[in-house]
Parts: sequence; C-alpha cells; structure tokens
Amino acid sequence: MDIWPGDPFPHGATYDGSGTNFSLFSEVAERIELCLFDDRGNQTVVDLPEITAFTFHGYLPNVGPGQRYGYRVHGPWAPERGNRCNPSKLLLDPYGKAVDGLFQMDEAVFDHLFGDENARNDRDSAPFMPKSVVTNPYFDWDNDRTPRTPWHKTVIYEVHVKGFTKLNPNIPENFRGTYAGVAHPASIKHFKRLGVTAVELLPVHQFVQSSPAGAGKRNYWGYNSISYLAPHNEYSASGQLGQQAQEFKQMVKTLHSEGIEVILDVVYNHTGEGNHLGPTLSMKGIDNSAYYRLMPDNPRYYMDYTGTGNSLNMRNPHVLQLIMDSLRYWHLEMHVDGFRFDLASTLARELHDVDRLSAFFDIIQQDPVISQVKLIAEPWDVGEGGYQVGNFPPLWSEWNGKYRDSVRDFWRGADQSLGEFSNRFTGSSDLYATTGRRPYASINFITAHDGFTLNDLVSYNNKRNEANGEENRDGESNNRSWNCGAEGPTDNPEINALRARQKRNFLTTLFLSQGVPMLLGGDEISRTQQGNNNAYSQDNELSWFHWDQADNDILTFTSQLIRFRHDHPVFHRRRWFMGRSIAGGDVGDIGWFKFDGQLMADEDWQSGFAKTLGVFLNGTDCLPPDPRGEPVNDDSFYILFNAFHEEMPFKLPQNQWGDRWSKVFDTTEPVLDKRHPEEHLAGAEMRLAPYSLMVLRRLG
Repeated sequence: MDIWPGDPFPHGATYDGSGTNFSLFSEVAERIELCLFDDRGNQTVVDLPEITAFTFHGYLPNVGPGQRYGYRVHGPWAPERGNRCNPSKLLLDPYGKAVDGLFQMDEAVFDHLFGDENARNDRDSAPFMPKSVVTNPYFDWDNDRTPRTPWHKTVIYEVHVKGFTKLNPNIPENFRGTYAGVAHPASIKHFKRLGVTAVELLPVHQFVQSSPAGAGKRNYWGYNSISYLAPHNEYSASGQLGQQAQEFKQMVKTLHSEGIEVILDVVYNHTGEGNHLGPTLSMKGIDNSAYYRLMPDNPRYYMDYTGTGNSLNMRNPHVLQLIMDSLRYWHLEMHVDGFRFDLASTLARELHDVDRLSAFFDIIQQDPVISQVKLIAEPWDVGEGGYQVGNFPPLWSEWNGKYRDSVRDFWRGADQSLGEFSNRFTGSSDLYATTGRRPYASINFITAHDGFTLNDLVSYNNKRNEANGEENRDGESNNRSWNCGAEGPTDNPEINALRARQKRNFLTTLFLSQGVPMLLGGDEISRTQQGNNNAYSQDNELSWFHWDQADNDILTFTSQLIRFRHDHPVFHRRRWFMGRSIAGGDVGDIGWFKFDGQLMADEDWQSGFAKTLGVFLNGTDCLPPDPRGEPVNDDSFYILFNAFHEEMPFKLPQNQWGDRWSKVFDTTEPVLDKRHPEEHLAGAEMRLAPYSLMVLRRLG
C-alpha cells in the first residue's frame, strides 16, 4: 500500500477529502504499525514512515470515512521499568473520533499471562478489540448558535442518554437509548415542560463495558473512558460505521434550537485500562509511563487516586495536550457548551498533594477557547487530601457536596448549626466569595447519579445494593437519608404523605437557593432504584426511567417551581447578599428570623437543636442590574422553614419588613397553587405543618 510521509499534526486520523493522515505520539516506540481492517476483519499493515517530535505519522491517499484501523507499537516490554509495548496487542487511537465494536474479555487483550504478570502474552488481541474509525468531519450546522445561558440563570438536568429514553413509549423503538432519542420531540417536550436550560449528560466518551462485579454486569454510567474524542458507539441509532459523531452533532443542534445547552460529564482522571493487571487497549501499550502516573519506587504499579486502578499523568505535556485537544474538539467541532470534570482533584495532583495552581488549571486559564465555556469540577477524589470543595480557581464552578449534606441533614431533623444551612441556601459565600467567585460557583444538588434518587432518599435508611453482586459492600453507607418511618415501599398513607412532602421540601429548597440548581433526571417523576445507591452496573430497568409510572403530581410541582425561579430574579442573583441596609434604609437585602418573628442573634446561629428558620429576601432596589445596566426589581419574599416533627407557629416580622403578606405556596400542597388571595398582616401567626416550607410574597 502506498503511504506518504504525511504530517505530525493534528494527532489522530484526519480525512481531508482525498485521503487520511494518521499521527500517533509515543516517546518509547521503536516502530509503529498502522493496521487497516475490512468488513470481514482482514488486516492490512503498513509502517508509519516518519517521526517528528516523537510523533509517528503517514498519509494514505484514497482512505476515507468508515475505514477501521488500529495500531501496533514495537518497543520495550519491561513492566518493572514502566514500559509495556507489545506489538501483539492492537491499540485504539487515543485521538480516534469514532470506535466500531466493543471490547471482548479474553486473555489475548492482556499484555501478560494470567497467573504470571512477568511473562509477556504474545497472543494477537485484534479479534477481541474494537477498532478506531476514520470519520467524516463535514456536517451542516446551518445557523447553530450556543444558547449562552448566563450562569445565574442556568438550571441543569443531569441525565443518562440511554436510561432517559430507553423505555419512553413516545419515542420510536430504534431511537430509544440513543442520541437521536434525546433529540426526539418527546424528549424536548419534557425538557421544555420542566424549564431546564442545560442537560448534563453522563459520560459519552467511548468507554469500556466492564464491571468488577463480573459476568452479567456492565459499566452503565460510563466512567471508564478509553477514547476521549469518540462518542460512545452504543448510543448510535443508525448503527452505521462511524456515524455516531454525526448523530451526536444532530442532537446538539436540535437542543440548541430549543435554547438548551449541552454539558458533558468527562472522565480525564483515569482510563478503562485499569492497573498492572488490567487489559492493554490503548495508552498502556503506546507509552505507558507517559500517559499514566506510576509508582516512583516501582513503576510496574500505578498511582491510583480514583479507585479505578490508574490515574492519568497530568505532569506530562502530551497528556495535557490530549485533554485540551479533546476539550477543544468537543466544543469547536461538536458544539458542546460546557464540561463537568469527574474527580477533578486528581487533575490537580502534580506530585502528590492537590495543587489548584497545577499545570492543568494554568492551561485552562490561558486557553482562549476552553476558558470561555462552562467549567464544573467534582472537587474531590479518593486520595489523601482529595476533598477540595471551595478550593478551585475562579473560572470554575463546583459540585457543592457541603450543600447536599447540609440540606439533607436539615430536612431529616439532624442537629447542625443553622449557620451552616443558611450559608448553603444563600450560595455558600463562605466557600467562594473570598476567591472572587460569584454565587453561581456553587452547583447545588440534593441527589446525583451516584447515590440515592430523591424518592429513595426519603424511603430508605440503608442502601440495598445486593443486585450489584458485591454483597452490599459497595456504595456509600452514610447517606443522610430518612425513610420517614418505614423502610422501602409502604401502604401507610401517613408515611407516603410525609415522603411526598419531604420531596417537595427538598425540591423547593434546591430551586429557591442561590447558586446553580442541578436536578437529577428522574427525580421529577419519583424514579426509584429500589434503594440501590450505586447503580453503576445496572444497565437495566432498575436504572432506566419508567415513564408509565411517572408521578405526575411531583412533575407538575417541579415544573411550576422551576418556572417560579425563572420568573423571580431574587432567587438567582448574580452577586452576593451583603446583609446590610439598602440605600440608607432600615431594610437590608436579606434578613434572618426566628419563628417568633425576631431577628436572629449571633448566639442563635450556633444552636444545633434549632429546626426552624425564616428568611426575608428583598427584591426591591437591591438586585444587580441586567446586562444592559438597567435596574432589576422583583417582589420581596419571606420563606419559612419548619424541619421540626411538630406543627410550629411562625410570627410574621413587623415594622419595616412589610405590612401585608400573601401566601404563594407551601409544601403541604401536592402542586404549587398560587391562588391564595387572603392577606396576612405583619405580626400575624402562620402555622406550619411538621416538615414543611412556606413562601409568602410581600404586598406592602
């Protein structure tokens, strides 16, 4: 086969309309073979003829989209020195933009023999390996424009491509579980009804379908990436070779046309190749010591800050380049609007300790493209010192685990200081304000894919993970959950009523808090995982949305609640509350009250047993101006929280805080009903049911 020298950049397989350029980095390789496969699996092998700056490259005229390929790397196989080159192993292109087929478990895909990790395994892995695919870069974006929803107006919906659409009867069967299913009018209708402004997709980079639970289990969530530029092929509706990239683009284009942004959950902290006993699928066989963090005193083994067997080597410039190239590709070529970084603390580890000024964050800061998109950190990993909530750089927003914990504790009646809860409700200024960040640095959430669903949070005290095959040892044991009096499903009407009220309490707190709310997909229809709080391996009806069992009351309540948030800027301020009087008046932008209508004193904040609180939010003359500098005014509201197990009388504040009030809604009502014409005068008593929340609007 005729092969030309080609170009070292860009990396990967790049089709130009006449042929394809192939480029692969390896500092340790002595020779690299490019392997081309036809429809029957027959292999044609050519050497990449040129080397430039440790990059092997070559150009094949007349090779175009749909061509399957992989690499074989000749070089040292010396695991004790961190080198694992083995040309019998077919390797995926780290820059491949599509993948055909799935990894099959066989001894041939391991570089060592089972039972003897020191013996090299020379069986050919190609029959058991997926193949990278040359893609067509051309797509008609027409007039696609990113919605560019401001951070403070953003409402995120965390959702799984397959689980969200797999059982939806309003989506054609061949679209269910796919990118096309997410873009289907039935899905769009649901997003629009809810009022979410962004969908955050669980990992869609090509991932390895393996699970430590063994046979019959799959990595449903997708946190096992192996190809950072390729959309996962199982989510393709057409099944046509290399078409998943086109289908993903069409999904993004459709969502954008409806004003909905797309955020990707990305896993750059580790890959699906595992530790020294894991398979050799790509980077491990290309340049193991460049791509992975190895143990300094014994490079046969891997540093593991993720609990998955390996950690990417963020100190290597070629690894940083791969990640940045991947991010820019998904934004510039796939039109994605933002990224949520899984276990982001791992990305900040330069030596051992987490360093928020590490090379990765420096590169993000100065990058003219990625610095302008939405950036969200999961600010922890499993290593020492990995919990870093509040410590990421100014461009970043963070999953606020302290918000989740505080709000869960408050509504289950656990003792904690009211100061903790008030900080979380008002955007967590104690975590973010001193670093120059705004309230939207806090991504507020009650539940996420990892843990109980909202329905299960109020239905189970204990996890029920037996279905995972790990004897219920996996998953978090301290869930801060409360079953409201019975474990699991019950026919007791009082318990079910309390559970429904608790769900409304959590949702209302979430959407009235300052910061960016993130709703776990399915919570709005009371989706249950039957107490499983770690359903990563449950690619089945336990995890999928059961639309025929949707709780329409909670769906209606959630939709109205999100609309209420959108309608009132006082609940999504761009700037912090200052806690002081406005324009020399007697009323501040916020006020905190005890249930007797008196302002909170300093000592009241430290009372761990207190379960009641009132907060006044001033919507008059105190909101930041709009983008054109025009003043923004809103109604003023008084929110009453009762997390006590008995009914509580709340006295409305008097004097300057307001003369007349009208109830907007309370969480004892199954839907958000705004028809409350009666007026309540300052000093009047409002009786709140146990475990309930009430919102009042100031009339004068």
